[in-house]
Amino acid sequence: MEYACITDPGKVRTHNEDSVIALQNDNGEYLLAVADGMGGHKCGEVASKIAVDNLSKRFKEKKTVGNKEEAIKFIKDTVSEINVLIYEYTKKNPESLGMGTTLVVGLKTKDFLLFGNIGDSSGYVYKNKKIHKMTVDHTLVGLMVKSGDLSEEKAKEHPSKHVLMRALGAATTVEMDIFNIETEVDGILLCSDGLTNMLTDEQIEKVLDERSDCDSKLEKLVNKCNNRGGNDNISIAFLTKEAK
Repeated sequence: MEYACITDPGKVRTHNEDSVIALQNDNGEYLLAVADGMGGHKCGEVASKIAVDNLSKRFKEKKTVGNKEEAIKFIKDTVSEINVLIYEYTKKNPESLGMGTTLVVGLKTKDFLLFGNIGDSSGYVYKNKKIHKMTVDHTLVGLMVKSGDLSEEKAKEHPSKHVLMRALGAATTVEMDIFNIETEVDGILLCSDGLTNMLTDEQIEKVLDERSDCDSKLEKLVNKCNNRGGNDNISIAFLTKEAK
């Protein structure tokens, strides 16, 4: 397996509110995560860093995430802890009131693959040279699409597409969606919307299919986003079966 992660402020934002990790433990288990912070005045980057740092710490503390049920519990318990940490930070630092973060997590072992998601950062599987979105966005527009009040095409241009209905740190408790994914995939791609708002699925797939290492592919994706304006922070974590 080969894996890498990257984060970039883009061309418009003055600072980067995203955080990202890609890790492997001694048991051959992999953890990927992308957090897209919000709140302004650098508070967003505080929230995303709390999320990613604590997730990384908890993963490194465990020799193994265990079986699927234990792994789901690990993700949910850790996310609950993170949520409380962010919420308490805002209580102690009034200037940070309203800060929070999205979080998308990928956890792969030899036996199973799990995605977890809060907010609108995305988890994809890469298979047969195509990416397939596995997570569901917790946005106002996402709810409208789910209820049939809005089409997928109109959702892409809707003025409220960035309004989050769920995020870490927004309340004392939070529910993370867990997705049990088939393991027969060629790769895992997690990203903030700074990637998907700038590039189409086809443009992303073309880069992932190139004969180069993970780091080079992610750098190329970031460069493509920035060449198209780089309107937002760009964060990507990628795991693939084998290098090309």
